[in-house]
Amino acid sequence: MRPVPAEPLVHLVVRFAAALRESGVDAGPEQSASALAGLECVELARTDDVYWTLRQTFVSNRDDLAVFDDLFRTWFPGTGRDVATAPAPLAQPAGRGAAEAVAGGDQTAADTAPGWTATESLRTKDFADVTPDELRALGVLVPAIASLRPHRRSRRYGQRPRGARLDMRRTVRAAIAVGGDPAARSFRARLEVPRRIVFLCDVSGSMAPYTGALLMFAHGLARAGRGVEIFAFGTRLTRLTAQLAARDTDRALAAAAGAVADWSGGTRIGASLKRFNDHWGNSATARGAVVIIASDGWERDDTSAVGREMARLGRQAYAVVWVNPLKGHPDYQPLAGGMRAALPYVDRFLPGHNVASLETLAAVLAGIGRRHSPSVSLRGIGPRPSTGAAAPATLG
Repeated sequence: MRPVPAEPLVHLVVRFAAALRESGVDAGPEQSASALAGLECVELARTDDVYWTLRQTFVSNRDDLAVFDDLFRTWFPGTGRDVATAPAPLAQPAGRGAAEAVAGGDQTAADTAPGWTATESLRTKDFADVTPDELRALGVLVPAIASLRPHRRSRRYGQRPRGARLDMRRTVRAAIAVGGDPAARSFRARLEVPRRIVFLCDVSGSMAPYTGALLMFAHGLARAGRGVEIFAFGTRLTRLTAQLAARDTDRALAAAAGAVADWSGGTRIGASLKRFNDHWGNSATARGAVVIIASDGWERDDTSAVGREMARLGRQAYAVVWVNPLKGHPDYQPLAGGMRAALPYVDRFLPGHNVASLETLAAVLAGIGRRHSPSVSLRGIGPRPSTGAAAPATLG
């Protein structure tokens, strides 16, 4: 019996859930989170344990059993259920093979070459170097990564077997049925609900090689559930939430490109952030949300405006995550004026130059919400400095 493939567990489950959704199975973010929690309690080397854990999480309809089994054979080989010996995760997701797309439509090469080889190569390839055929493959890979959402504790309570608060109503109702003896007690705990996400993507000329892939990631966030707002900015701010709500990735990106008037133009980060703060920052859009800013930090105007507006944004947002594709290069230093002005108010500073870096971003987003004080930064970076503090040389 083969063990579960040695891929980070969260990424594997997210991609498997995305393949199920594309095949018509109801496998949303809640089911993915439940599957990850269940897998922590089983022996991952026992593929049968993995099978039954995922099956009881993702399958709620008898008609979905055949689809689930077929996909499980592809993603988790070696279960003893007439499983093929050489499939690979993501070799054929969503009915449009990534290996075939990478091979430029050469069906023979796609059938004979191991599917994971092309996918793994594309996973670490810089977005600036991808070919048009590889870009089509990214349309399958990238949105599937952004399936997990950060969560927050709601003020509402729900029934939980291990809750800390006694559910008096249910306990008394159960006691009445047995003569008033409260032998069966029910408990409640606060529910966890998805936290809002705001995605601000730089579409200026300097970001042109990366804009398409980053908007694919934003499209995946939008498809993962409600409470996601997406904006593009260059010389002005444009709201793209409605355009990226379409199910088809190519159609959504085409609609977004048609709505942005300053595509591949200049960069006015400070002015764009000011417009966002003035119109959406003080509303429910940004308050308590996780704000993701994807930009290389080049600013053509006064950089002091960037720091001023980032300070305003930091006071409203739960966390600010800055994704800079240039950070993926080994010799990168945040020397751009806009980047240096923004860094003191950034909770997480991450690269965004390839699929692997977006997987890291998805994992960071899934882990946000475990702290309870918005003034404390994520992952041990430390508290946010006061306005006007000098930017550190590196963060990460």
